[in-house]
Amino acid sequence: MRLHLLALPATGLALVGSPSGSQADTVKEAFSHAWDGYMKYAFPHDELLPLSNGYGDSRNHWGASAVDALSTATIMGNATIVTQILDHIATIDYSQTASTVSLFETTIRYLAGMLSGYDLLKGPAAGLVDDNKVDVLLEQSKNLADVLKFAFDTPSGVPYNNINITSGGNDGSPTNGLAVTGTLVLEWTRLSDLTGDPEYARLSQRAESYLLHPHPASSEPFPGLVGSSISIETGNFTDGSVSWNGGDDSFYEYLIKMYVYDPKRFGVYKDRWVAAAESSMKYLASHPATRADLTFLATYNNGEYGLRSQHLACFDGGNFILGGSVLGRDDLLAFGVELVESCHETYNATVTGIGPEAFSWDSGAVPRAQAAFFDTAGFWIENGAYILRPEVIESFYYAWRITGQEEYREWIWNAFGAINKYCRTPSGFAGLTDVNAANGGSRDNNQESFLFAEVMKYSYLAFAPDDEWQVQRGGGNTFVFNTEAHPFRIST
Repeated sequence: MRLHLLALPATGLALVGSPSGSQADTVKEAFSHAWDGYMKYAFPHDELLPLSNGYGDSRNHWGASAVDALSTATIMGNATIVTQILDHIATIDYSQTASTVSLFETTIRYLAGMLSGYDLLKGPAAGLVDDNKVDVLLEQSKNLADVLKFAFDTPSGVPYNNINITSGGNDGSPTNGLAVTGTLVLEWTRLSDLTGDPEYARLSQRAESYLLHPHPASSEPFPGLVGSSISIETGNFTDGSVSWNGGDDSFYEYLIKMYVYDPKRFGVYKDRWVAAAESSMKYLASHPATRADLTFLATYNNGEYGLRSQHLACFDGGNFILGGSVLGRDDLLAFGVELVESCHETYNATVTGIGPEAFSWDSGAVPRAQAAFFDTAGFWIENGAYILRPEVIESFYYAWRITGQEEYREWIWNAFGAINKYCRTPSGFAGLTDVNAANGGSRDNNQESFLFAEVMKYSYLAFAPDDEWQVQRGGGNTFVFNTEAHPFRIST
């Protein structure tokens, strides 16, 4: 682990050298390439199928890629694309869909995309497009939340995640998950703050309260680290299975981000994040037998540790770095750098230079065919797919912005270059089936909307000027990113 903070001015980050216009322009070109293919073959559907040039509707049939692309197009200053998206959003009827709606996915993509666009276009990006078009974003955010809010109408206030907005029904599940319950509060609170209607914040914060004050005691095996499932009837946890992996991840992410959003209102969230972070360092930090220099976060359940992680979990380093920076905790920041550099190895070790969907460092379960790989890399691949995920680049971005060390920006460029090389198709970007095979194995016929929202945004921001929406060191942030990389203006 190599942590050497550069001397940075209090007003923001001094980039090492000059931001590379050519690199920023290359990312812009890739974004426009993906957008043009989506518009030609898939709009107004949710996502492009970049091999068959068809479309998918996995996110409610409302044009998820368009809404997810809004904040990135705004930050890139692309008025043409922003106008196209605003015109589309004005036409969406959020009360109509033929599919089951995920409260979580709809919140982090649609609600967040519109609120972020509003904050940007009414703030530092004002004047990019006709201001009369921007007001629709807040109107439609309220319309969407009003359609969704019946999900919270439960005995405890813990919402159902899978709901039918046509019938007002749900999937009947007795429990909801930690991440899908705990990753609503930033978006719904922001909506209340913008509209002046406290109902949205109240609904999400009541649901969050059960996660901040967990019961029973067995659901919190280590301070701040809680189970994965919550009873919708009572608000009590139904297990004590601890993880930073998918299903649990963004609950912890939002604890510190709520504090960044408003430290006066959300001090308890900060305290819970600190407890979780300190416990993770003490109880979950794990080092592969063949690479003691690497640090990953294990899982824990009923006395048993699981030595496996995911691409999804590699947001953790960036989250520790953000929290350590904001709180002035060098120990948390340094641990975050350890996690970032270890996740970099999951990219550095593969044939394509892209990390796998899932990996393990359990030396007792290494497949024979991967024994040599494990000896060198310190992990073995459980699932070699890559579906255009952003988390490793995301953590590189936080490391770059907060430490100022140039190598993290180089890692972003290398990762972006590998994605541009192996995933690019004539109409967009496709996933890969095996990142450790020649040419990434075969390709997956889907272009996830988070390619626009996250991969392109974080890659671009690393080479863009030091604008107001950039992550800042210490207490200088004026925006905070949701889990889909949509920046919200912090509460003032």
